[in-house]
Amino acid sequence: MAEPEPVFERQEYTEQRGRALLADCLDVLRDTPSRSVALIYIDPPFGLDKSRRYARIKTGTGDLTRRGFSDRRYSKKVISDMAYPDPLTTDEYVAHLRPRLEEMWRVLRDDGSIYVHLDFRSVHRVRNVMDDIFGDDDLLNEVIWAYDYGGRSRNKWPRKHDNILWYAQSDRWIFNREEIDRLPYMAPSLVGPEKAARGKLPTDVWWLTIVPTSSRERTGYPTQKPLGLLERIVRASSNEGDIVADFFAGSGTAAVAAKRLGRRYLAVDNNPDAFRIAVSRIQNVLPTIW
Repeated sequence: MAEPEPVFERQEYTEQRGRALLADCLDVLRDTPSRSVALIYIDPPFGLDKSRRYARIKTGTGDLTRRGFSDRRYSKKVISDMAYPDPLTTDEYVAHLRPRLEEMWRVLRDDGSIYVHLDFRSVHRVRNVMDDIFGDDDLLNEVIWAYDYGGRSRNKWPRKHDNILWYAQSDRWIFNREEIDRLPYMAPSLVGPEKAARGKLPTDVWWLTIVPTSSRERTGYPTQKPLGLLERIVRASSNEGDIVADFFAGSGTAAVAAKRLGRRYLAVDNNPDAFRIAVSRIQNVLPTIW
């Protein structure tokens, strides 16, 4: 059975380039004008019917111990411990998403698009809903975000990818090919020096690391996504000055990417920890494009 919805008092942070809200995204969506948003990225809870927890630790001091290389033991202490509620079963999760996705279709501009970040458990179910709302002809890509970090299963293939569905609102959409970061060719001698120096466009399989536990980018929020992932999406699918919205904002990475790249942002989450972290990150961003 699903846990009760979180109880919170609505809050808002507003600045020149955008706003962040502690609120139910459905309420915010219903107040958002039609055809006003250029790009939506969402990373909704995956419908695992449990909570995710992320604890940050410091080694070398503390009353706890951990096992390391060659079975050596180290002292440690917990310096932060955050949990992200993900209480819905898959059926409840899909039912929860549908009215929100319907509103997202309404608020997207005619040349707008949406990226929905999912995992293997839910992607097929959500894709059916997206096909109903947007139309299966408007599915542009299923992007595979692949990474190679963290624990490994001993009795099955380690799960090291997420699925990102990219849908357009209509038969035209923004795709800034020349703005996208490029990758080195695997066989540069086969393409010539000019192409090799420029690099190639990514395909629909993106090899990008998660945010490492020791990274300065790490906030301690359990579902934080890397800034490089969101900057690629924002560069490709929006223009300077456009509104980029994330209605399951988590630690605020999409808003940070939007502000850094000279877009306006709308970030919404109903988790007070997420709202606090997102606002703190947004306040410390200096745009690289203004």
